[in-house]
Amino acid sequence: MIRYKRRFWALAAALAALAGFVDSIAFIQLGGYFVSFMSGNSTRLAVGISQAPAEAWLALGLIAAFMAGVIAGALVNRSGARRGGALVLALVTVLLCAAAMLGQGGAAFWAMALLAAAMGVENAVFLRDGEVSIGVTYMTGALVRMGQRIAGALTGGPAFAWAPYLILWLGLIAGAALGAIAFVHFGFACLWFAAAAAALLGVTRLYLRD
Repeated sequence: MIRYKRRFWALAAALAALAGFVDSIAFIQLGGYFVSFMSGNSTRLAVGISQAPAEAWLALGLIAAFMAGVIAGALVNRSGARRGGALVLALVTVLLCAAAMLGQGGAAFWAMALLAAAMGVENAVFLRDGEVSIGVTYMTGALVRMGQRIAGALTGGPAFAWAPYLILWLGLIAGAALGAIAFVHFGFACLWFAAAAAALLGVTRLYLRD
C-alpha cells in the first residue's frame, strides 16, 4: 500500500469500509459466516465437515462464490489501470443491486452468495502485474504489515510507514459498524446504500490519476 500515492489511501480505506459494511450484514444474517473473510469460512468449513455437514456446505458455497468473483474481477481488470478498476466497481455495483433485490424478495441465501461474489470482485480494484496489491476485503495481511512497519520504526526505519495500514483497518471497522446498525434498521434495503457507495467509488477511481 505504501507504494501508492496518498490519494489512493482514502480510496482503499473507503473500499475496506464497503467490505466491512457488507460483511457485517452477512455475518448477522448467516449467524457467523462471512462474505469477505474466507479464512473464517475455511475454518467453518473444516469444523462443519466433522460436526455439521450442512454448515460445511454453506461455508463451501460462500467460498466458491467469492472465488468466482475473484476470477471475474481479474478478467475485468487484467491491466490494473484506472479504467479497469472503475469497471470492477461497476460490476460490484451490479452485484450489490442484485443482492438487494434478492434479499428484499426473500431469497436471502442467493443474496449472500452475490455479496460474496461482489467482495471477490472488489479485490481486483488494485492490481499490479496481475496480482492484488491492496487487499481491501481482508485485514490479516494489513495488520501483519502494520506490525512489521511499527517494528521497523522502532529500529530506525520510517516513522509512520505503518499509518496506511492502520487507515485501511480502521476503514473496515467503521464500515462494519455502520453495516450492523443499518441492517438492524433497514434490513436488506441497506444494500442499496452499499451499491450507491460502490458506484460513487467507481467514478472516483475512473478520475483518480495513477
